[in-house]
Amino acid sequence: MKIITDLNWMEADFIEASKFFENTEDLTVVHAHEETKDRLIDKISIGGKEYSYEKEIVANDDIEKKRYVKRYAKLALYKSLSDYLNQNLVWGALTGIRPVKYAYSIGDNWREKMAEEMMVDESKLDVIARIIEEQKPIYQLKENNCDLFISIPFCPSRCLYCSFLSNEIGKEKHLDAYVDALVKEIKSAKPLIKNLRSVYVGGGTPVSLPLNLLEKVLKAIGKVDCEYTVEAGRPDCIERQTLELLKKYGVTRICINPQTFNDKTLKIIGRKHTAKDILDKFNLAKEFSFSINMDLIAGLSGESFEDFKYSLDTAISLNPDNITVHTLSLKKGSKLKETTERLTEGEISKMIDYSVYKLINSDYHPYYMYRQKYMAGNLENTGYTKKGKACVYNVDVMEEITDNLACGANGVSKKLFISENRIERYGSPKDIKTYIEKIDKIIEDKNKFFITSD
Repeated sequence: MKIITDLNWMEADFIEASKFFENTEDLTVVHAHEETKDRLIDKISIGGKEYSYEKEIVANDDIEKKRYVKRYAKLALYKSLSDYLNQNLVWGALTGIRPVKYAYSIGDNWREKMAEEMMVDESKLDVIARIIEEQKPIYQLKENNCDLFISIPFCPSRCLYCSFLSNEIGKEKHLDAYVDALVKEIKSAKPLIKNLRSVYVGGGTPVSLPLNLLEKVLKAIGKVDCEYTVEAGRPDCIERQTLELLKKYGVTRICINPQTFNDKTLKIIGRKHTAKDILDKFNLAKEFSFSINMDLIAGLSGESFEDFKYSLDTAISLNPDNITVHTLSLKKGSKLKETTERLTEGEISKMIDYSVYKLINSDYHPYYMYRQKYMAGNLENTGYTKKGKACVYNVDVMEEITDNLACGANGVSKKLFISENRIERYGSPKDIKTYIEKIDKIIEDKNKFFITSD
């Protein structure tokens, strides 16, 4: 599809908003934008058919006005394509990655606004409503609330779908130096914390570290009086002594992420373990009374609806505290992106619809949601929880309601300014060697970032 617009800076957004419509290869879309002091006018022409939309706005400044221009121009494009092609998308014109945060920003009438202005389907609005209800005991927008994130970007091998910063631990030459730098950063960061809500050690697969190095990191974090999560991740990295170490340092939650319970798929995506290994390590972890989260992916290469259904039903039968269902995201940097451009969207929609129905009817409650670019079927990722077992860190991060103090390579710290409704970010280098070499400067810059931002 060719898009011609007089808002050149909107071209990428238009492409993003239109890419999930089908049969658009030969279309030419012409967009013209006009505006007055309090009104936006978007005119769109497709295949000789003309559309015109007007929206009255009240903007406090140029930044807010530009936000409205972007929102309603995308909406105009969506409405025009939907009418011309006779196609409706379940998320309508909403392309943001945090639908629940968007609902909170609208206020009490969020449901009507998202239905009327963004054309979001009622089925998705129902899930958002459930999430808002489930978040009530956790959601807290308050100055100086903070979550601590520790980045350990190493894995035993790289999965086919993975686009994260993750280094194969067996090939990493700077492992000891990385842990030393990370420990130094953690110790320097702790005095910056005022009201700690949660600690999350993520990756990669943090427990792929040798036990002596993992203990160095846990010792630097120290004992905390809050939710404390470590991504145990893959069963080929989980041993009894690993779990004993996590328990010793007060970890309260772990993630065991099968992604699928089908051995054929595990082999395709590059996992060096079986479904039985997942079951064995899950049962081992239950001996230590951790809260456990399990991740599944809808749309993995070669999987049918029945394959996904088997995995989801198996996960539910284990009765973990949380189950998160991800829609496959074909991101740049993943091996899967290099070999697959588009999956059967109807099949993936069926998987997601089944997961909503099955989980809710198995006493799991949706409690957070986010969306990504390049997601198969333009769908979403949703976390489900047993009552009272929701992960505080996931709620805080997805709704962006706290400061986030991130330590480690590729860690992105965030400072929240509630009264100004804005967020500032500080990102550490992605490259391991660069992170190690610049650790003193990173610590200095981050101290300035959090202290001078107060």
